[in-house]
Amino acid sequence: MTIIYKNKIKGIGTMADHFLKEKMIILFGNEAPQDLKDFCYVIDVVKAEGVIQAGQKLYINNEKFEITSVGDAVQRNLTTLGHITLRFDGSTTPELPGTLYLENKDIPEIGLNTEIKIASE
Repeated sequence: MTIIYKNKIKGIGTMADHFLKEKMIILFGNEAPQDLKDFCYVIDVVKAEGVIQAGQKLYINNEKFEITSVGDAVQRNLTTLGHITLRFDGSTTPELPGTLYLENKDIPEIGLNTEIKIASE
């Protein structure tokens, strides 16, 4: 397994879990505007060690999800702002540029220090 991206949740906005019922998680780096922070899971801004692409796996702790499609702005936004949306609907065509689409599975519980990792196998 080659790790392409690795991070941990370091803050949780008061309304971040409201998007879980829509099968979405919003990630944002420390510099998130205050009016958006309440809706986000806060992470550090870190660089990716390769190109994020469909077919790779995203891990939330040890729960594995296949990446089904990648919006055009995901790579840039994640590594410069820490800001993308994870959408667990299995879409194979990216509708929104800042969204990483994942297989349609239940989202595990997310708390402080939850690890998010992208890997190719």
